[in-house]
Amino acid sequence: MALRPADSPGFLLWHATLRWQRDMAAALAPIGLTHVQFVLLACAWWLNGRGEHPNQLALARQAGTDVKMTSQVLRALEQKGLVEREVDPADTRAKRLRVTEAGAELAPRAIAAVEAADAEFFRAVPLDEALPLLRRLALPEE
Repeated sequence: MALRPADSPGFLLWHATLRWQRDMAAALAPIGLTHVQFVLLACAWWLNGRGEHPNQLALARQAGTDVKMTSQVLRALEQKGLVEREVDPADTRAKRLRVTEAGAELAPRAIAAVEAADAEFFRAVPLDEALPLLRRLALPEE
C-alpha cells in the first residue's frame, strides 16, 4: 500500500536531514568550515585529546566517512593550517594526523556552534526520546 509522503518515514527523514544539513552549513559558514571539514577536524581533535594520532583510515572510521573523500577533505584542512600529516614511524606509508594549534583553537568554537544549532534543531523533541531513536537508527548492530 502506497503511503502519502507525509506518512513515509524515509521521506520525512530525508527532509529532516536536508533541513539539519542546511542548519549545520549556516552554523559553520562564519567559521569557514564545511560540515564534513568540521566532522573530520572535530574527530581528529577529540582523538588527539585522548593521546591518539590516527591515520587517515582510523579517522575515516571514527567519522563514518569514505576514505578517499576523507583524504581530499584532509588536504583542504591541511591547506587551511588546521591539521598536519606526519609520517607514522610504525608504517612509513601511513600519515598520522595532528591538529595544529590553529585547529585546536577552532575546533571547540566549531563544536559549540554545531551544538547550538543541534539544540535549536532538536528543541521540539525531548533529548531522552531523540537519542535512543537516533542511536538505534545510526548503530543498529548495538
